[in-house]
Order: sequence, then C-alpha cells, then structure tokens
Amino acid sequence: MSSPQTGPGSGQHGAEAKHAEEQKQAPEQQQKQWAMTSAPETTAMSGWLTFAGSLILLVGIFNIIEGLTSLFRTDYFIVGEGQLLVFNFATWGTILLVLGVLQVATGVGCMYEQTWARTSGIVLAALCAIGHLAFLAAFPLWSLLVIALSVLVIYGLVVPEKNTAS
Repeated sequence: MSSPQTGPGSGQHGAEAKHAEEQKQAPEQQQKQWAMTSAPETTAMSGWLTFAGSLILLVGIFNIIEGLTSLFRTDYFIVGEGQLLVFNFATWGTILLVLGVLQVATGVGCMYEQTWARTSGIVLAALCAIGHLAFLAAFPLWSLLVIALSVLVIYGLVVPEKNTAS
C-alpha cells in the first residue's frame, strides 16, 4: 500500500504545484528586477550644437586662411591698405589668425559638448562678425558670407539642447 504522501502520482502533483506557484511568482520577480535596473543613459548630441560646432570650426579655418593671406599677399584684396576702415593688412592678418585658431579650438570643444565652448563660441562668432564688418571694404562678398555664417553659429549655440531623459 502506498501512503498518501508517497502514493502514485503524488510526486508529480507536488512538482506541478510547485512549478505553477513559481510561474505565478516569476512575473512579479521579473518586474521587481526590471524596476531595480536602470536603463542606460543615452547622451545624444544636440543637432544644433553639432551644426554650430562644425560651422565654427569651418569659419575658424577660413579665418586662418584669410589671416595668412592678409599677412603674406596684401595685393590679393580689392582695396589698398589706406582704404581699410581700421588698421592695416598686417594687423588684420594677425587678428584673423588668432581669431581663427581660437574658433577652431572652440569648434572642437563644441563637438565634445563642453560648456565653455558654447559661451566662447558665441563671443568669438560675434567678434568675427564685427571684424568682418570692418574688413568689408577689402573683401565684400566673403565678409558678408562670413557674417552670415557667424550669425548661424550664434543661433546654433543659443538653441537649447534637446532633453533625451524624458
């Protein structure tokens, strides 16, 4: 004879009951585990910050080229040194060269999402626009283009970052 605990099928019934109980608890345990783990944070760059960083990098390279041209080939420009609004070509060459190097560094900083790069990028773009306004007589179309690009840089750096944590 078999006892009620050791009878035929009693082992299977006990295992099935235990398995059914585990299945009931499994979703609750998984849900608790899901609640305990945090999703990996995604740090997506703002599209405007990327745009402004690459644009200020490009404008910086243009200013370096224009600064070197002002230093070494003064006959390249439309007007003579006496007809410039302020300074001479050697001074403008130095100003544009320094401004261009600072803009390239700021553009790289923007690509790495540095806070200082946003602030200095706005200041440098404004100085670049003002400088090209004073240099307008020497190279009018190029100066207007650089002023427009500087305004785009300022806009791109002022636009708030998109919030990816929501």
